[in-house]
Amino acid sequence: MSTENSATGAGTGTAPLPPMHCLRHLEPGPPRLAALPTGTPVWLVSRHADVRQVLTDPRLGRAPLYAPDAPPLMVTPNILDDPQSMLNIDGTEHQRLRRTVQRAFTPRAIARWKPWVASVVESLIDELIDRGSPADVVGAYTRPLPVAVISRLMGLDNLDSKRLAHWSDHALSTTAYSAEAIGTAMTEFSAFGAEVIAERRADPGEDLVSSLLAAAAEDGSITEGQLIALVIGLVVAGHETTMTSLGNALVYLLQDGHEAWQRLASDETSAAAATEQILRAVPLGDAAEHMPGLLRRTVEDVEIGGVVIPAGSVVAADTGSANQDPEVFTGDLRTELFSPLAAPMLTFGAGPHHCLGAWLARMELELALHRLARRLPALRMADPVEDIDWRRGLLTRSPNALRVTW
Repeated sequence: MSTENSATGAGTGTAPLPPMHCLRHLEPGPPRLAALPTGTPVWLVSRHADVRQVLTDPRLGRAPLYAPDAPPLMVTPNILDDPQSMLNIDGTEHQRLRRTVQRAFTPRAIARWKPWVASVVESLIDELIDRGSPADVVGAYTRPLPVAVISRLMGLDNLDSKRLAHWSDHALSTTAYSAEAIGTAMTEFSAFGAEVIAERRADPGEDLVSSLLAAAAEDGSITEGQLIALVIGLVVAGHETTMTSLGNALVYLLQDGHEAWQRLASDETSAAAATEQILRAVPLGDAAEHMPGLLRRTVEDVEIGGVVIPAGSVVAADTGSANQDPEVFTGDLRTELFSPLAAPMLTFGAGPHHCLGAWLARMELELALHRLARRLPALRMADPVEDIDWRRGLLTRSPNALRVTW
């Protein structure tokens, strides 16, 4: 669910993009200097141990990226660019904000949702089968599942999915939309968040927004702007990562990994192992299209991987390369799909900003892959992978549509 890391796909005159599991990553090595699209110098960190240090060392933070003397990070603004958001606050203030929502995302809390999520999965598969083959598995399955889950969790059962897609795509835009269009969409999205908060204050329920407001009232120091940022941030992160991962997982499994489909159907344990490996090896976004990793800024000189990085430097933790570091992870998805991870993956980050929704995303992906493989053992892609229409110009990349047959 983390997005720290609709634009349409191929379009006329653009070259086909490789599937996400086929992307080439930076060869892991010592920190090296590069530049962001804005021209700002950035230290690229790519080895597993070094990336983990960047994400956990208190001498590197998110808040310094938005200090008055900070260099420009993005050509156009997006949801990551809000200094009020929990993502861009460090230390005790960040911990206080995080406590307002983290109880809803513990493994124990997520386990209570599993039967209901399983019922949504089965209902969507029923509808997919009823529509007949071929069908678009994105429109019928990978998109509506996480939207339904986060809508239920936050008490947003009447949420307009088209409006949500519009806001989310603008919130995560890198090159797809103009700064003006993004600003307009974010103003609308923030107004929606404020409206939801007002409704829950007037009529509290058992949903996440109501519990967030209760915790904020008890704390007394969380601003209205921070509450709005939390609400809209949870709406985006709560569906975007899972939708992206599930769509890209199916591209892999129905193309290069089809021999694993039967085993996925066999039991949830196999699906859980495969989910971990897919989350590790298939990135959420294409670093070549936006920024090269999770950004931090040093508050003092820091030695990382034998290189001293000066105070005030922007550092990019390349989790995609770290997750494929040959010193840590051997083999590939074809040989390791059902093997335990050799080390913690960094897809959900690490340290204070570790993704709150990691356990929810895991549970949704495990159920979605296992139940779909069990119900449709002959599922396969209806079109060549070269014809996939990709969502482009965003922090994440996944199919706009994926025609399948069975």
